[in-house]
Amino acid sequence: MTDWITTPLEPRMFRGALDVERTAHGLLPHRLPAWARKQFPDPNLAMMEAQPSGVRLVLRTRATAVELDALPTKTVYQGAPPLPDGSYDLVVDGRRIGRTAVPGGNVVTIDLTTQTVVTRPGPPGTARFTGLPAGEKDIEIWLPQKETTELIALRTDAPVEAAPDSGRRVWLHHGSSISHGTNAEGPTETWPALAAARGGVELINLGFGGNALLDPFVARAMRDTPADLISLKLGINLVNHDLMRVRAFAPAVHGFLDTIRDGHPTTPLLVVSSVLCPIQEHTPGPGAPDFDGGKLRFRALGDPSDRSRLTLTIIREQLARIVDQRAADDPNLHYLDGLVLYGEADFAELPLPDGIHPDAATHHRMGERFAERAFAAGGPFAAGGE
Repeated sequence: MTDWITTPLEPRMFRGALDVERTAHGLLPHRLPAWARKQFPDPNLAMMEAQPSGVRLVLRTRATAVELDALPTKTVYQGAPPLPDGSYDLVVDGRRIGRTAVPGGNVVTIDLTTQTVVTRPGPPGTARFTGLPAGEKDIEIWLPQKETTELIALRTDAPVEAAPDSGRRVWLHHGSSISHGTNAEGPTETWPALAAARGGVELINLGFGGNALLDPFVARAMRDTPADLISLKLGINLVNHDLMRVRAFAPAVHGFLDTIRDGHPTTPLLVVSSVLCPIQEHTPGPGAPDFDGGKLRFRALGDPSDRSRLTLTIIREQLARIVDQRAADDPNLHYLDGLVLYGEADFAELPLPDGIHPDAATHHRMGERFAERAFAAGGPFAAGGE
């Protein structure tokens, strides 16, 4: 029988979170600070920022067995097949050596057509890892990227403490559901997590499903977050929400960049446009769900002849122009065309399962390509600026 040691969970054990809230159950990591959460215009962003994509517990221990009690909140979309339970990934010395799930938990059912939400409470469960390597080591437990996760208790078979700072550069990234990790097989296999591992950096992932919308409070949160590298991936949500017209887009991007630069005047900053999404390349939003035979797909409803409205093609043109214009006075500002990460040839080989979101294999491809272009020698995120 294992002699378990229970160690109180503390906010300093988390990386990738901007805030940690104490709840009736335990600790709930957030990816936006409390002041920003008061400015949310709708509950969808509140749900997305509390889903801990990129958030992990980082611990130093000699333990060979670890148990983590958690209360997950899982999302089900009305009319669509249930999603698999989210994964908890165990990483030792940069290598994933374990993956498990926590059954049970709360279930939130969302009707995408009517936007109604029904919550059914459920019990907590336990993520359990055994057979860890002997000796002192730093371990990371990556939390499910698409499940809100309240952490209740931590047990190990040897003493454990928060790991010291790694000394690695911090990469702060903001994007949409693709950055959040939709369809990735686990939290260490979202494209930003894969790119961060290749680049040898600490990730803070502010990818929010459906909510890369140039919100000013997100820019201010990024302004106030210490970071060595920053990237913004913009496009798809602005189109499928039909959020703004062409006239408003460029000033909004300038304002977002200005706010970030108030806190990070010389930090390498990479603006990335959307990957290929054929339904919205030349057709404006809004986008709408379409359950055909019980399978969720999306379609665009806008008028392609209306040039006042945003499409992905227009956004790419505008972002390239904005970065080129600003780069004369900001040599640390860079642009990457998202079609380099996933374009027409990729779509022919690895089509988008629902018309918008890449599959698990594409997350790997995007992570590799981003790392090659951003972190490699000559890239904007190269170590030492080489």
